[in-house]
Amino acid sequence: MKFTHIPGRNAKHRVTLYALSTCGWCRKTKEMLDSNQVQYEYINVDQCQGDERTEASNKVRELNPRGSFPTMQIDGEVVTGFDEDRVRELLEL
Repeated sequence: MKFTHIPGRNAKHRVTLYALSTCGWCRKTKEMLDSNQVQYEYINVDQCQGDERTEASNKVRELNPRGSFPTMQIDGEVVTGFDEDRVRELLEL
């Protein structure tokens, strides 16, 4: 899968975001990460094609059986939906 890497000064956690390009909550999650200068990588699953889309969709369902977006992994912990409090806790913000 081809992730987009977003550099940031806050790089002490591994953050991976599975998003949809049309999802408002996904956009809010990216904005929150950006405003806190968090380094992360993301993939817009709806913009993937073929095998990459299948692989990304399967990974989302593995992490989040409901298959909802955003689905984020922070140091192995899964956060689903826009849960700002939980994200801040895991990122020590």
